[in-house]
Amino acid sequence: MWSELMTGRCPPRPLRRTRVLNLWLIITFIHSTLFFFCICSSIPNHQPPSIGAPANSQICAIPEFYRHEKRSKKIDDASGLERGFGMLDAEFFSYSKMLEIEKGAKELTIPIIKDNRKIVAATNGGLKYPSPLVFNSVWKREEMDDDVKSFSYPSVSGVTRPENDEDIAFMTILELGHLIRTNQISSEELVGIFLKRLKRYNPVLEAVITITEDLAYKQAKQADQLLARGVDLGPLHGIPYGLKDIIAVPEYKTTWGSTTFKDQVLDIEAWVYKRLKSAGAVLVGKLVTGSLAYDDIWFGGRTRNPWNIEEFTTGSSAGPAACTSAGMVPFAIGSETAGSITYPAARCGVTALRPTFGAVGRTGVLSLSESLDKLGPLCRSAVDCAIVLDVIRGKDPDDFSSRKIFLDDPFSVDITKLMVGYIEDAEMEVVDVLRSKGVKMVPFKLNYTVESVQGILNFTMDVDMLAHFDTWQRSGQDDEYEAQDQWPTELRRARIIPAVDYIQSQRARGKLIQEVKESFTVDAFVGNATDWEKVCVGNLVGMPVMVVPVGFEKIQDPPTNRTRRRSTVTTGIYAPPDHDHIALALVMAYQSVTDHHKQRPPIDNLCPDDRIPNPPKAVIPPRILKS
Repeated sequence: MWSELMTGRCPPRPLRRTRVLNLWLIITFIHSTLFFFCICSSIPNHQPPSIGAPANSQICAIPEFYRHEKRSKKIDDASGLERGFGMLDAEFFSYSKMLEIEKGAKELTIPIIKDNRKIVAATNGGLKYPSPLVFNSVWKREEMDDDVKSFSYPSVSGVTRPENDEDIAFMTILELGHLIRTNQISSEELVGIFLKRLKRYNPVLEAVITITEDLAYKQAKQADQLLARGVDLGPLHGIPYGLKDIIAVPEYKTTWGSTTFKDQVLDIEAWVYKRLKSAGAVLVGKLVTGSLAYDDIWFGGRTRNPWNIEEFTTGSSAGPAACTSAGMVPFAIGSETAGSITYPAARCGVTALRPTFGAVGRTGVLSLSESLDKLGPLCRSAVDCAIVLDVIRGKDPDDFSSRKIFLDDPFSVDITKLMVGYIEDAEMEVVDVLRSKGVKMVPFKLNYTVESVQGILNFTMDVDMLAHFDTWQRSGQDDEYEAQDQWPTELRRARIIPAVDYIQSQRARGKLIQEVKESFTVDAFVGNATDWEKVCVGNLVGMPVMVVPVGFEKIQDPPTNRTRRRSTVTTGIYAPPDHDHIALALVMAYQSVTDHHKQRPPIDNLCPDDRIPNPPKAVIPPRILKS
């Protein structure tokens, strides 16, 4: 056909019309096929552009229209999110963070909100389930005279100085105090032993942020001089210890374990530090806290468990637990908002007390949640915990939640008059030993109907924490946080929790407190100290718990059959608020006939060919809500 057109010879009219028509049909078919192919090939692979990105430059009319429609929908969705966040004064989030928060709201926040509404918001008028966060209009509280007395500590005699420093490092507070008072060792000598251990083991355990060497020697020298003049400040006189690095000490960094604050020096003398200093205790180190008191990851690494250095400590009082376990300090002060004492104490095999809420003042301490934060001791034994608690407890005038708690002397409790429950996950050795000591042991179950316990704790902690770190988030400093799946994600979700639903969560907490109070028909109970549901209940109610080492198990996948690494086995003894002395007395009774708490981790003596992995290969799963 093309040759005829080129030569100018035209066929008869009907034939030319037919051929032109055929040519037009062929071209149309080819064109339609190409269009169809273009649509089919572009739709599945099409990715709508991000807001503000240039449009795809493919030359295809229908796919371009399709892309424009999808792009318009994405722009509309983005605009909707931005408007919503704008109403919350939170438009500083990037679009990707808004999507992350939206996803978290659907999966976590909204289900918690609905659970709490179902629990406490079905009846109008607010006649039931008040919030436990109560306002008090008193401008200045006048403390009445009271008969709070120090505990009557057991006497120690006949203790002689061991030949090697290793044995000294694992002595109890009362034993070390006896050596000092009988001039077998000075506080300065003792400080030297523990400073040496801090420097020796920290490169492996990553458990110390700042060694306060100059301060330690200064305080130890003062302690020795006072004793030489006949002035004895009590059982902690001249005893070294460590503080979790959320507790402020003037002239030393208080880093909160965070890259953002790693050079921070606070000109504040924390209340708990004042109490210990006035009792003659000697600060040798600021110990690792997980960044902003969350888990065991901090700007210098991740703290390891001395019993099995392939594991991390888990829990933000990581340094206090690891250092006490490894004999790097005789005792340490940690903190708990939601498991930060109980988890690392259990992992590292130390005896610890999460005291009644309000028992220890928190002035000068990083605050996560005013209604949840607690300070407590991590020690060698329950006796040591009782001694430290006795020194640090009491009313802090600048902490409105702290109060004088009228505890009985745990050393004088007649445990044969106690009825103690044990729940399904209790370690039965503890039950059997206490029964053999004359305690009435009975099966027990803590009953309550509130199903959103874990969600209530998350709401309380996260909203309160965000209130304390609003500027940190708004300025984008959360992007440099050490573990992006921790505080950054949780606090972004907290930004969109409505005030009404935060209050509903507190009313649900009030109902939980009342139900637990009514269910607590025993003097104490034995149960798992690290079960997440119990951790949440205990912290929301404010009840004390003792973490008790009860044995050891073989580790999984040991590097060699001769390894001395172990997994610690622990349990908890829970008591009602203001009954810390009951838990202490029960653990002292148990430890009086067992020696699990006296065992030493194998950091110096692993075995041949048992190498230290770097980094540790064991991974601790993240905290999750109970399904």
